Amino acid sequence: MEQLIVRLGSRADDPIHWLVWSDNEGEIIASGELPDASQLSTLSERAGDRSVIALAPGSDILLKWVDLPPRAGRKVLSAIPYMLEDELATDIESQFFAYGEKVGNQQAVAVVSHAQMSTWKQWLDDAGLYCDTLLPDVLSVPHNPDGWTLLTLGEQLILREDSWRGMQGESTWLLPTLAHYADHLEQPITLVSYTDVTLPEMPGVTVTAPPAELPMQVLAKEALACRFNLFQGSYKIKRNTRSAWHRWRLAAALAVVAIGASLVDKGLTLYQLQQQNEALRAQIEETVDAGFPNIGPYRDVKRKLQSELARLEQSGGSASMLVMLEQLSGPFSASQVRPQTLRFDASRTEIRVQAVGSSFEALESFRRQAENAGFVVEQGAINNRDDEVIGTVSIRSTS
Repeated sequence: MEQLIVRLGSRADDPIHWLVWSDNEGEIIASGELPDASQLSTLSERAGDRSVIALAPGSDILLKWVDLPPRAGRKVLSAIPYMLEDELATDIESQFFAYGEKVGNQQAVAVVSHAQMSTWKQWLDDAGLYCDTLLPDVLSVPHNPDGWTLLTLGEQLILREDSWRGMQGESTWLLPTLAHYADHLEQPITLVSYTDVTLPEMPGVTVTAPPAELPMQVLAKEALACRFNLFQGSYKIKRNTRSAWHRWRLAAALAVVAIGASLVDKGLTLYQLQQQNEALRAQIEETVDAGFPNIGPYRDVKRKLQSELARLEQSGGSASMLVMLEQLSGPFSASQVRPQTLRFDASRTEIRVQAVGSSFEALESFRRQAENAGFVVEQGAINNRDDEVIGTVSIRSTS
């Protein structure tokens, strides 16, 4: 699965960092930096069908743990803004409160102004980026259970202090603040540093450097594992089913056209095969009726013909119809006379043939050759039809 991770700024003219990350492959597909929010639309093609996760500057978001009364239910969440009113410099009506996890009697709360939330959302909407997840960037820095984690992103430093606390800002004031915190530590801690800036002397702080990675790569991995989302309540994003439909509409239309054309083609082919089948059935029936005028009714022509041929083969002693026809194949071929109808009289061991030849001489040639083959041949009426001669011939076996 691939995601587009975008780190927004506080103001429209702040630079924007982005990265396309493949979670399955564990590798970077593409990354870069935009000069300001007006260039976000250039990422719409890169977004494509990928999910989009936006990171918001931690300097604009207050992360707090709020102590709740024992056995407090969900209804107490509505009172949290008033519980924090004295700690906020602005009217609580202008602030948005998003809720994270609850640990024991403590509730995680993120506070950000409605104006800033609307601004971030408007940037994404104007850029055509469907984004349903917005995170504070400090929660996208890897959590270090033994202390702090520090990361550099452009000109900014992001510090994560614990699971729900952190700072983000310029090094000119954040590094002195970090040193001040270190001076008041009760126990030594470890600082995991994803930065190459020179850190101040901090007694009690052990600095470790993990393997080098792009800052946005580090943020992307943690963002994918984070379950918190600022887009909740009135800012919750509806599923982008309409956008998905627009992306797939052309493909769906082409698929429908292709299936329709295929069905029409198969329908025409089936109709043609049915017509050919009917013509072939009629031709078979005509041929069977001509060759076996007394065959009678039948359902399966193949079985009926096999039965009739077996009967003819077994009739008339050694001179069966099939044996006689086999012996007459030479005279028919040599004289180029072809039988039009055949009738076999088993009691007389006689075949009555309506024969068609090109001339009287052809019929006469057939008679002579049949007699030479050991048959008694009697010719009946002979008629002319177009350029052919049709005659009735009785052929009797002498064996």
